[in-house]
Amino acid sequence: MQTTMDPTLLISLGLIGAFAAVLLAGLVIATGVAERRSVNRSLRAVSRSSLEPSGVRQQELALPFARRFVLPGLSRVSDRLGRFGPPAIVDRLDRELVYAGSPAGWDGTRFLALKWVTAVVLGVLTFLLLPGGVVGVVQVVVLLPITALLGYYAPEWILRARSGRRQHAIRLALPDALDLLAITVEAGLGFEGALDRVGKEMGGPLGEELHRVVQEMRLGKGRSDALRDLADRTTVEELKSFIMAMVQAEIFGISVARVLHVQAEELRVKRRQRAEETAAKLPIKVIFPLLFCIFPAIFVVLLAPAAITIYDTLVRGQ
Repeated sequence: MQTTMDPTLLISLGLIGAFAAVLLAGLVIATGVAERRSVNRSLRAVSRSSLEPSGVRQQELALPFARRFVLPGLSRVSDRLGRFGPPAIVDRLDRELVYAGSPAGWDGTRFLALKWVTAVVLGVLTFLLLPGGVVGVVQVVVLLPITALLGYYAPEWILRARSGRRQHAIRLALPDALDLLAITVEAGLGFEGALDRVGKEMGGPLGEELHRVVQEMRLGKGRSDALRDLADRTTVEELKSFIMAMVQAEIFGISVARVLHVQAEELRVKRRQRAEETAAKLPIKVIFPLLFCIFPAIFVVLLAPAAITIYDTLVRGQ
């Protein structure tokens, strides 16, 4: 006896099987897409971490465009002009770059190449934008050297302004940092740990320098050598005197907490004296705005009515 299956049941089983196959295929595809996205994210993260610097000190002057295009071009220019670059100028630029925070990818030869490039670019623009003729030739002869010199010295002026702001920030943050360092050491923390803690708490240029000192000490450099390197990277005399005191304390075995307490107190006194000196200079600095800005306006307000009256009287008297 043959049994025949219901066509409706066969259709239902077929639809269930097709739905299960579609669902399984969707799960497989979704899993593959998710894995591929995860792999692509990992690859992008690895490429970013390997190509882009992560430190704050390395990102001060190095933008992505500069890293990709400007710096390689300056490297080729510096290789061509390296033999013509005076060592004294290159050393001075290297020192200014260190004071500015050692931006990634920059050194004295590349910065000297940047100065030459800006000088040539401004000179060419001056030559192209000025009109022709006899007057134009005179303008080119006069303005071309001026713009070329401006283009040559402008990058160094900007660099010096940046390094000056950074050193000024270090000078302002140093007294508070030494107070915090003295308190941390007196609380029982070691000098290296105190430097690390103060560097994290302070932040800014001084925090970066202290963090660099800690990293150098952890890599095996001696405390005195790391502190001397810090003194070479700054122009702040108060910081240099503090480093000298710490080096002498390590040589003669003096208590670090005592040295920190004395140095912090001395810096507080110097900060108060510097504030008093600045306040004493204010009356002299105010004289020039008074003479050239405020007094002329007062004279106009006070003397203008009298001048108008005298003029009317003289005119009517005639």
